Amino acid sequence: MTDDAPVTEAPVAEEPDVRRLDDLLEDLYRGQERISQADIYRRAVSAELPAQLLTRIAALPEGEYAVDEAADLLGGSVT
Repeated sequence: MTDDAPVTEAPVAEEPDVRRLDDLLEDLYRGQERISQADIYRRAVSAELPAQLLTRIAALPEGEYAVDEAADLLGGSVT
């Protein structure tokens, strides 16, 4: 007897929702040239971004970032 049931693979861990990150960055940087890591983190927490994204933001060195720098470091696509 053969088992013709399809083989299912374990689910692949999904990347955090980059659209939410991009939306946050676009909102944060509207009218701003540079934003501090602490301000980005505070806004991300209040926006209830996923824990994986919050961890990435928390790992950024202290300092100020332009939108393209923040997007590059966090995996976003805002430029």
